[in-house]
Amino acid sequence: MSSELLLNIAIFFGYLAIGKWLVSRPASGWRDLLFGLLNAGGIYVLYFRGGGAAFRLMFWVYLGWVAVQYLMLRLFSRKPGWLPWLAFSTPLLALVAVRYAPPAFFTCLRLPFPVAPYLVGISFLAFRSSHLVMQVRNGVVSPPGFGKYLGFCFFVPTMLVGPISPYSEYARAFAGPPVGIAISRAGLRLLVGAIKYQFLGILCNQLGYGDLLRDDHLHPWIDLPVAMVFYYLYLYLNFSGFCDIAIGAAGLMGIPVAENFNNPLAARNIKDFWNRWHITLSFWMRDVVFSPLSKYLVGSFGPSRANHAIALTIFAVFLLVGVWHGVGWNYFIYGLIHAFGVVTNHYYTIGLKKWLGRDGFKAYNENRWIHAAAVVLTFAYCAASLMFFANTLPQIKEIFQSLRPV
Repeated sequence: MSSELLLNIAIFFGYLAIGKWLVSRPASGWRDLLFGLLNAGGIYVLYFRGGGAAFRLMFWVYLGWVAVQYLMLRLFSRKPGWLPWLAFSTPLLALVAVRYAPPAFFTCLRLPFPVAPYLVGISFLAFRSSHLVMQVRNGVVSPPGFGKYLGFCFFVPTMLVGPISPYSEYARAFAGPPVGIAISRAGLRLLVGAIKYQFLGILCNQLGYGDLLRDDHLHPWIDLPVAMVFYYLYLYLNFSGFCDIAIGAAGLMGIPVAENFNNPLAARNIKDFWNRWHITLSFWMRDVVFSPLSKYLVGSFGPSRANHAIALTIFAVFLLVGVWHGVGWNYFIYGLIHAFGVVTNHYYTIGLKKWLGRDGFKAYNENRWIHAAAVVLTFAYCAASLMFFANTLPQIKEIFQSLRPV
């Protein structure tokens, strides 16, 4: 274990201890401001400090961006009409600009370095802050002070890879009596997450695409399904392990964080998979895209075509899910595959209910052999789809060229 890693671990646990102490203090503006500064400082030390001058400059860009978002939130989130959408769009437009704008755009800005390599957790920051605007607009929460907003945006455990935990969860820790999170359970969650992330995930990755197939050697065809399965396991262990660390670390401070996984490997269809995988992203898409768009399309198509309107909405949502994950046609295809899967499940379920009737459909769902077959097929579908998540199109071509003919 390197000295730099040991130093970061010590800094992280020091941050948790100070954070726990601040959260337990009586409510005040000073407490919120100090907790916000603690998190902003923690993000700087853990993610920006060691990356050179460009990283350090980018940290101040992040601070300025968060300040602008907060100003838009305070000015427009509770205004009538379309103005709240201006505040809602501010972080998302910035996200789109830095991830999808052509290089010439940044050249015109005369930036001293390319932006993309220095982005840290920008998607999760944008999604959490935009969702907060909706919660304020709908009266779910009151607009936070700047200190509390700063702490929420830069909350160290969830900053890098989520979960996209809503502000309403975060604010519970500061609203009154301590949230009942057992220290032993939070510590165990952190330990389990570290084992998944640092040990089990790394083992599975050795049989994934990069280490198994993209090595400039010929391979038998059996290596392709092996890579598909083990990359799926690697991604689950890596992502859910990091989320376990985030939830456990936040729990040690008494701050609740929304769950992001619920055994997705046991999903019986693609819709069920997305109710279990990256749950906070699914909830965000439901609240922000699916609910308003489906309501609009059902109103436009009429009640008799409601099922088709919902299918069209599902398709749009999963195309967005695909492009949210990254820039490139492979991510678009990944979203397209899951859009097709969920829409197919939508129509299949409707047809099955009509064909079997209520009792027959219940018996179908309770049949253990059907359930087992559905879980296996769903696992295989999700594992195969992740080829486009893990590889660019040229890399996929390279993989198929490396497979020996039978």
